[in-house]
Amino acid sequence: MPEIVFKGKEYVYNHHLTVPYRPLLEHADKGIGPADLAGNLVIHGDNLHALKSLLPRHAGKVDLVFIDPPYNTGNEGWCYSDSVNSPIMKEWLSSNPVDADDMLRHDKWLCMMWPRLVLLRELLSERGSIWITLDDNEVHRARMVLDEI
Repeated sequence: MPEIVFKGKEYVYNHHLTVPYRPLLEHADKGIGPADLAGNLVIHGDNLHALKSLLPRHAGKVDLVFIDPPYNTGNEGWCYSDSVNSPIMKEWLSSNPVDADDMLRHDKWLCMMWPRLVLLRELLSERGSIWITLDDNEVHRARMVLDEI
């Protein structure tokens, strides 16, 4: 099977293992019905930490994942930044041993996506599937990452 090679992969390959577990807290006042972490959830926070927090209860049980990651067009004029140069991504890249200033935007995008896709795979059931909305900027790279994971 082909392997995708990108700058920074060696640093993010096992990054998901270093992400700390954070407890999911129930907020009965923000929901309808009894507070229950086993039902539908709205999680406010970084998606990488949220995915890790879902593992203890939901690993291997999710049948469908639908994500809409940044398309990485470099367009920062939308209502949210469609670029890996957003403040959140700059903060994440600066806290990792990846040389954020010396990378192509596609490498940065792959470094951001890799640990998230690994955690999503751990959440999937045997019959589960991942659906991703992307355009032609990153779809082929995403496919290679998914095939490798």
